[in-house]
Parts: sequence; structure tokens; C-alpha cells
Amino acid sequence: MLQSIHIQNYALIESLDIDFHPGFSVITGETGAGKSIILGAIGLLVGQRADIKAIKTGATKCIVEARFDVSSYRLEDFFQENDLEYEEGECILRRELLSSGKSRAFINDTPASLAQMKMLGEKLIDVHSQHQNLLLNKEDFQLSVLDILAHDEEQMSAYQSLFNDYKRTSRELTNLIEQAEKNRQDEDYIRFQVNQLEEARLQSGEQEELEQEADTLSHAEEIKSSLYKADLIMTSDEQALLSMAKDCMHTLQGISRVYAPAQEWANRLESCYIELKDLSHEVANAAEEVEFNPARLDFVNERLNLIYSLQQKHHVSSVDELLALAEELRAKLDAITSSDDRIQELTKQKEELYNKVKEQATRLTDMRSVAARDIEKQMQAYLVPLGMPNVRFAVELTPRKEPDANGMDNVTFLFSANKNGVLQNVASIASGGEIARVMLSLKAMIAGAVKLPTIIFDEIDTGVSGSIAEKMALIMHEMGEADRQVISITHLPQIAARGSHHYKVYKEDTETGTNSHIRPLDNEERIHEIAHMLSGATLTEAALNNAKALLNNETL
Repeated sequence: MLQSIHIQNYALIESLDIDFHPGFSVITGETGAGKSIILGAIGLLVGQRADIKAIKTGATKCIVEARFDVSSYRLEDFFQENDLEYEEGECILRRELLSSGKSRAFINDTPASLAQMKMLGEKLIDVHSQHQNLLLNKEDFQLSVLDILAHDEEQMSAYQSLFNDYKRTSRELTNLIEQAEKNRQDEDYIRFQVNQLEEARLQSGEQEELEQEADTLSHAEEIKSSLYKADLIMTSDEQALLSMAKDCMHTLQGISRVYAPAQEWANRLESCYIELKDLSHEVANAAEEVEFNPARLDFVNERLNLIYSLQQKHHVSSVDELLALAEELRAKLDAITSSDDRIQELTKQKEELYNKVKEQATRLTDMRSVAARDIEKQMQAYLVPLGMPNVRFAVELTPRKEPDANGMDNVTFLFSANKNGVLQNVASIASGGEIARVMLSLKAMIAGAVKLPTIIFDEIDTGVSGSIAEKMALIMHEMGEADRQVISITHLPQIAARGSHHYKVYKEDTETGTNSHIRPLDNEERIHEIAHMLSGATLTEAALNNAKALLNNETL
């Protein structure tokens, strides 16, 4: 549960440190004193969106940090799964907001994502603000309340696993049917493309070879003439390269006896002579082999034109891509012929999963129906003492036509505060004060089912007063007795008097501006604070006596 909060440079708060205690605590203060500011700071710790406008004027950074006692809440798995440092018994959440707009989150001084902070924050603290009363108008909220109180986590998990399998199979079947239909429409054209590519008898690498051969055949005369000329230069007469190289070699050999370097040169020249002689033979042979062959050139060009046209048609640039396309098209033809079997298989699988989903949904409905009757009894027990002697509260379950992620039940909370009144949707007919009492009763029931360490009520007493407010305070006090911490921000003295601990929020003007503060009140200060809540700015003896009576749990 919440042990302490440190807030620095947030809105009107320059620096604030406050300790909290187990049980039921109350926070009071004049309108505008800063109670909502403190709630906003706490909201940052449970992952709410940060706004740089919240940084106190003149500051570059605001910090909100809270310490929690988590010794009884078995959160080790959460820390391990999220690769966070776990400290036995204590958890520190810190949020920093920089004037640059950046926001940083830390869990036990380890950087964490906002999603991780939100998940952990929801396990540690529940803030019920006035706008949450609007949740009563949302069916998913009503269903979630019912599921919490039905303790159907295992059944819901099993149902959602089946439902996800069913939806996945349904999507696969739908996509396969659509694709099969499209493929059937294209089957003739696909088969034509495959036949065209197969008839071309393409081979990897042939395009490059054909292009080289086409160049050679197109320039055969030029090539042959050049090769003959090169051969003549090397071999034709005494001035040929071979003859001159041989003469030079012999000349050097002739002086090698009297000039040693000449022998090495002669040897090198001999190697060149041998290489040049081999080269002349190859050039001569090539000159004989190169022939202008119009028929072969026509064949090569026709083959290349076929390849180029296929590449252009299929928007590719190589024979290898055409070969890969042929394989892909053959696979499509295979899919067309085999899709019927797969469609039949998936159809059967979908039907089986649908039946399992409905069976599991029925189990959920049975558990919800039992829980619904229990909720109706408990709500009656809560609401009658809260000034609704003729109240009726019902949880209506109606079947859905088709299952969704939460089962096959539509859930509606029905309500009537008047004798013989017609039961209607609670959100549409209940007054503000009635909704506050309904929400408090639901929260009390949820708190008993879910081990929430800390619950903060922000003016849940809206629209009520007098003895009803006192009874609401008793409910919150009882909630705080079950190893739980309940904090109520209130304007009502009847609720403030029931707190085991009382904090006051106030503003203070200084030379540098206005600052909000919070501090715990001792017994004497509580008497004066509650007396002010009863009588206003002017304290009267009657108000002081009434405040003492409230604090002593005496009936006024």
C-alpha cells in the first residue's frame, strides 16, 4: 500500500512530502486548494499522459515519486517477467517530466516503459474519480465487474484461447476462399503463362552467352580481318614479331659468354618467344573458326527477342527471375487444385471450434448467472442502508447472437430507487447521488474480490449529505480495515470525521507565487477543520461541538 509521496515542481506544488497510513484516511481542503493537483500527480504514477504545462512555472523538471509496501502482494513474477529489479517489501515508482517534453519512468530506480508503469500501477492503486461514474453507462465496465465478482478468470482464459483459435481459423478460411475464387478466375491465364514459359525452355545463364554470341556473329568480318592482320604481324616475313624476337634472342646468346647479363635477358626473351608463338597459333585458329553465319545469327537474335519479350511482359530483368516466376505460377496452379481439400478441412475445423466456443461460453454464462444473483443481494444490502429503502438492483444477462471476445452475454445493470418503479438501465435513470452510492457499493464488492492495496475516492460523496454520507463513510472505513488502504477526498464533514487519519490541502501565497501544501491534522486541528466544513469561515461554538460529536461517532 501507499507509504509516502514526494512531489516537486508540479503545478502549484514546489515541494511536497507526505506519509500515508493503512486503514481509512480522508483529505479535505477548500475548492482550488490543490486536491486535484495531488490526484493528477498520482495519475502520472499509474501511466497517465504527461503534459509539460504541469511543470511549475520557472522549473525545468517535475518529479513525482511514491513508495509502496508490496510485501503482501506477490509481485515477484511481474518484476521478473519485465526484467525489473525487485526489492523485498518495497516498491518505488518515479516519474520525471522535463520541460523539453520528454517523460521518464522508473521502477525501483530502473528505467521502465510507461506501459510497465501503468501495469504495475494498476496492481498497486485504484483512483476512482468523478468521471468514472460515467463508466456505469458502458456495458464492458458492467461485464468486467460481473466477471471480477464471478471469479471466472480460468474459465475466461480458456474461453478466450478457444475464441482466438476460432477467429484465426475463420480468417484463414475466409482468405483461402477469396484467394481460391480469385485464382479460379485467373486459372486459364496462369496456365497459359506457365505453358509459355515452359515452351521457352529457358536455362540459367543462357542470356549472357547468347548476347556474347550475337555480338561475335554481328561483327564476324571485322573480327576475322583483325585476327588475320594480327597473325600476319606475328608470322608473315622476316620483319614479323616472331622472327625479330628469335633474332634478338640469338644475338643476346651470342654475347652471353663475355657479358653475363645477356644470358638472363636471352632466357626471358625465349619465354616471350614461346608465349608469342602459342598466341600466334591461337589467333590463326580463331581466324579460321570465325565465320559469318546469317542463319545462326537469326536464331540467336530470335532466341534473345523471345527472352526480352518475356522479361518485359513479366517486368523482370533476368532469365533466373523468369524461372522463379514459372515455379511460382506452378505453385499457384497446385494451390488451385488443392484448395478445395484445404477449404473443406478448415470448414470442419471452424465448426468444431465454434461448438467448443459456445460450450465454454455456456460455462461462463452459468458462472455469471450465479454471480449476478449474488451481486443483486449484496447491492440490496449495501444500498438500503444508504437511504434507498425501496431500491431494486438487477443484473440482466441476455444472449448475444454470436460470440465475441468476452463470451455470449450482454450485461445490463438495472436499477429502481422507487417503490414499484420499473427497472431500467442504472446510468439512464439514477441521479448523481444515487450513482455515487451505486459506484461505492460496487467498489466495496470489487475490493473484497480483488486484493487492491490502495483505493482513492475522489469526491464519491457527490450528491449526498447527512446520515447517508455517514453511512458511505462507514463502508469506506470497513473497506480500509481488511488489510487495505482507503483514501477519500471529500467536502463532507460526516465522511471527514470517520477517517482514522486526516490530511488538509491548503494554498499559501509567498513572494515567488502560490504554493499548494498538504499536512496531517492532529485531534484539535481536526475539530477546527470539521467545524469549518460545518459552519463555513466563521467558527461557532455549536459547530465546534458538532465537530466533536462527529469525531466521537455521536449522532447529531
